[in-house]
Amino acid sequence: MFRVVAYGVRENEVEFFKKLNKYDYDLQLESELLTHENIETAKGADAVLLRANCEADDINLAKLNEWGIKYVFTRTVGYNHIDLKAAAKYGMEVARVPAYSPYAVAELAMTLGMMLFRHTALATSMTEQGNFSVSTATFSGEVHSSTVGIVGTGRIGATEAQLYSGMGAKVLGYDPYPSDFAKQYVTFVSQDELLEKSDIVSVHVPYFPGQNDNLIDKGFLAKMKETAVLVNTARSELADYAAIISAVKAGHIAGFASDVLPNEAEILGHDFKGKITDETTKALVDLYPRVLLTPHIGSYTSPALTDMIAVSYDNFHQAIETGKTDNDVKLD
Repeated sequence: MFRVVAYGVRENEVEFFKKLNKYDYDLQLESELLTHENIETAKGADAVLLRANCEADDINLAKLNEWGIKYVFTRTVGYNHIDLKAAAKYGMEVARVPAYSPYAVAELAMTLGMMLFRHTALATSMTEQGNFSVSTATFSGEVHSSTVGIVGTGRIGATEAQLYSGMGAKVLGYDPYPSDFAKQYVTFVSQDELLEKSDIVSVHVPYFPGQNDNLIDKGFLAKMKETAVLVNTARSELADYAAIISAVKAGHIAGFASDVLPNEAEILGHDFKGKITDETTKALVDLYPRVLLTPHIGSYTSPALTDMIAVSYDNFHQAIETGKTDNDVKLD
């Protein structure tokens, strides 16, 4: 029987893994992410199934290769946690899940944008402290008569555009390769024009190492309205957090929300009991409620999880039957 070790399986995800197991794989479900410390748990497996922030570097892949494991798949869209050069060196197959329910991330991005735009985090923070006065800081516009800018209009960005369009907002988009679906809801402009005119800016750009690192930098932020808010649910590598922190403190933008975190591998999954060790994350948290952080929960929905697991299982089946998958990831 084909044995799969899946890493980063949360307690509520176990039933999904079991229920969707139509190929009757021998499943070993590990709650921890794959690390150098727990790599031994993969011994005896035929394949591993990872999620973001697992350590699939040369060190771990060398051990998997030593144990005869040739399938290193991830149930995520992104795959920058897998060393593709090492995988190619050991002749390993790498596959991903290229898409899942786009509403998962799109709805979270919209929620975070609306929370900042309507100052609901500020208002609920005040009432939690027993302050029910109406602060001038909670005065806001209305999204139906505002402009939303979507940077990156792939499936997720275009879906968020659809949601905002349904509320009556004017939606601007920047994407070098706009889809016909996105064109139904988006007016495409230059990135500079988008930043200049938008009241809410939401980023959905794929991360390309060495190409768009720190896309959201001082220059990007300087082009935004001082009254505008920024949302990043894409990748942490796209954000220059020092520049963002400075912009929020100086009032150059009104707020920032993010579902991705600096030094994410060291932060996610840990309860710091209020004593956050990462300085950048601490600086962001200290700016609440002008800065809102969520712990990478954009894809943490029932439909998205179902897609991730089902496609991963299909990937394994296709690889076993044909030696490759439609979702292979190869070294460029």
